[in-house]
Amino acid sequence: MLVRNGRDPDPAVSIIVPVRNEAGNIVPLVAEIEAALSDRVFEIVYVNDGSSDGTEAELRSLMAERPWLRQIVHKQSCGQSAAVRTGAALARAPVIVTIDGDGQNDPAFIPALVAALEKGMPRLGLVAGQRVGRKASGFKRMQSRIANAARAAVLKDGTRDTGCGLKAVRRELFMALPYFDGLHRFLPALVRREGFEVGYVEVVDRPRRHGTSNYGMWDRLWVGILDLAGVWWLIRRRRRLPQAEEVTLAR
Repeated sequence: MLVRNGRDPDPAVSIIVPVRNEAGNIVPLVAEIEAALSDRVFEIVYVNDGSSDGTEAELRSLMAERPWLRQIVHKQSCGQSAAVRTGAALARAPVIVTIDGDGQNDPAFIPALVAALEKGMPRLGLVAGQRVGRKASGFKRMQSRIANAARAAVLKDGTRDTGCGLKAVRRELFMALPYFDGLHRFLPALVRREGFEVGYVEVVDRPRRHGTSNYGMWDRLWVGILDLAGVWWLIRRRRRLPQAEEVTLAR
């Protein structure tokens, strides 16, 4: 973490980590993110989504010696999309990066996502990780293939894998997107809806270190179908606002 003039400067990038009951995964993930971003000013914003294990205490302990580590607490679980939005709303950097809190996303790929986004601005609004070498169960991989195929056919968003938690996006753009539960699964389509392009970086998937998934397959499948219909409607109803300027009289 770079420090200038004896004080912490404003971060260039905010890493948003939504977690629910991820004690055991926090210490190694924080260390990996810190190592990956050692050459730039950053902050890590953990959004504790109603955890009932030792997640809050573990983060408090780490925060004592890491001023760039923050914890935002949801008193009750509101879901992954709500946690990501909370983190983005309170982030201090113009660029945010989302990453899953279970250790399956490798933070070593964060610099590549940020570099691609910065290089592609202003036309590029989002850079999404695309997983290779999935470590999930066979059933989960099959479910992801079906969901991705259905989404691509309906939305035509040009994205092979929207389920990867690693994404870099301009904070201002993210906060302007229509919010709904499940938003994080449709970011490429929604970013394109706003007139921006989407870039991609292949990332290597890893197995979960500890615990089990806290956001179940049932809601991802059935609620996802409803969300898909809603996003299709949003895209169909999108209308560009006219460019306008005020005419003033010369004096």
